[in-house]
Amino acid sequence: MTDTQDINSPAGPSGRRRNDRIVGASTAMKESVEQATRAARSSAPVLVSGPGGSGRGHLARAIHAWSPRASAGLVVFSAMGTPDAEQHRELFGAGDGGDVLIDGGRDGALCRAAEGSLLVERIDLLETGARSALLQSLRQGSYARGDGASVPLRSRLLATAGNEVEGGFSDAGFEIVRIDALRARSEDILPLAAHFLAEHAGVDGREPVGFTNDARRWLLDEPWQGNVRELSERIRQAVRLAGDGAISAEALMLAAEGDEVPSFKEAKRAFETRYVEGLLRRCNGN
Repeated sequence: MTDTQDINSPAGPSGRRRNDRIVGASTAMKESVEQATRAARSSAPVLVSGPGGSGRGHLARAIHAWSPRASAGLVVFSAMGTPDAEQHRELFGAGDGGDVLIDGGRDGALCRAAEGSLLVERIDLLETGARSALLQSLRQGSYARGDGASVPLRSRLLATAGNEVEGGFSDAGFEIVRIDALRARSEDILPLAAHFLAEHAGVDGREPVGFTNDARRWLLDEPWQGNVRELSERIRQAVRLAGDGAISAEALMLAAEGDEVPSFKEAKRAFETRYVEGLLRRCNGN
């Protein structure tokens, strides 16, 4: 695969939106996309593993978009956002006499996914009973609906989780697609930054100007503990701070998570902290 900033699988549909693209230039990201492309052609369940904020959910959605099931739709279920007591009902459905589900109706996520794909985000956070029932459904090709009826399993299962749980799911027949932390693929930082700048500037109705030289150096020096998610959020806030000018290192340092631009006092404190941290990194802590 040749070097490119927008990595589009050969199996992927044309005309996708900007925020559907897999952006990267590193060997590690290209390997992840190649794994995802192979998984898209398969019918086996897939686990996309990696640290939080690395883009594992985005890559899982791409696997569905590149698969023969793309036209049948994707249903997303988040184990992280669903109470343990509700997880089984939300996946498998409620009985005729049961309460409606969180999204309304009585059909669970497996039924709604039909001939398409079901993406279970953070499958490692499913409570034990729901996870066991889901894996059992994969083994036998059917599941017990909320009213007890046995229903053929027609949807394909995609899931995301941290690296530490790969072994258990590999043993259950999942294909494993891995995505690294952003700091381990630094070649992706600037292409991703340009992508997010265009995306967020477009939302705010601004024409993206670019980054100053200091900003580009800062982007590469930052450890990005929050991975791609943190990079996107910092650039989103920096666009608001910078106005119509180029994004400076100061704007990126001042940008903080949240919907509001910080007060001057908060911004000054954040800038001073990050400025000192940056100097220490460049001087190896001396």
